[in-house]
Amino acid sequence: MPKLSVIVPFYNVRQFAPDTVRSLRANARPDFEFVLVDDHSDDGTAAVLERAAEDLSGVARVRHIRRDRNGGIAAARNTGLDAAQGEFLAFLDGDDWLAPGYLSELVAAAERLDCDFVRTDHVRVTDRARTVRRVPVGLRDEVLDPRDAILPADRTTSVDYVSVWAGAYRRRLLERGLLHFTEGLHTAEDRPWTWRLHREAESFAVVNPLGVFYRRGVPTSLTRIGDVRRLDFIRAFDRIVEETAADRDADRLLPKAVRQYCAIMAHHLAEEDRFEPAVAGRLRTMSAAALRRLPQDLLTEVLETMDMDRAARLRRLRRRAGSGKGTA
Repeated sequence: MPKLSVIVPFYNVRQFAPDTVRSLRANARPDFEFVLVDDHSDDGTAAVLERAAEDLSGVARVRHIRRDRNGGIAAARNTGLDAAQGEFLAFLDGDDWLAPGYLSELVAAAERLDCDFVRTDHVRVTDRARTVRRVPVGLRDEVLDPRDAILPADRTTSVDYVSVWAGAYRRRLLERGLLHFTEGLHTAEDRPWTWRLHREAESFAVVNPLGVFYRRGVPTSLTRIGDVRRLDFIRAFDRIVEETAADRDADRLLPKAVRQYCAIMAHHLAEEDRFEPAVAGRLRTMSAAALRRLPQDLLTEVLETMDMDRAARLRRLRRRAGSGKGTA
């Protein structure tokens, strides 16, 4: 069994894939496995990966998989999870990269702490600017309860840190069904995943290795495209609220889920001019319907604790929805 499997989905990232592959080589060990998943690219990425698989096979174990159709990041990661054989599992996106030696440090920390999963800080790269993004957990190198790290509801917590590729996960989580992603979500697929992990895993830790470089602002990223796929955040949060409402600690955890939903909704509504006009109308309509689905007493409480701008935006939408007026 490999010590670590790194699952790397690629889709039309020919410009960036060579950097990703070079960083994998700089982290390679004979007991590491790189699972390269081509999500049916049509821009030349496939040829890059064919060469990469041959090159990397001399320094690590390699699995090169080409999907027969494009399914999105969730489906591509799931394909990699189904093929991976490692004791630990990690993720990397096909347009990001790793610092040399980072993976060995990550595995050493995970083994030393012997918990279900570990998370790390990462470096956000925007053009030439680089910023360290911290896991919002104060204690480092200490085993913690993931469920406790969901709270408090009115602060940024571990479930707000949805960078799934900034960490490593023990195989037992995969065997328990906690590492597969919800397919069909074209965006926000990492949010139900993160919530499920924190509700159902037994232990985690934040560790110090810093070596993931996240490339922000890639032209093909859905965060840069104002089409209907970006509205999948609503389906993602509906799932979070439904699953959290059924949790044994629903009274404690549901306020955080509702508050997070409202914050993300308000963020998208504030930037609706970045969407195509028809999609902006659907955003307002779907958001109004989502507000109606939430527990109304809890929604009122959450809005009272949010900042004035976001709360006012959501209250206006809520009033219009309640009056029966069109929101499109």
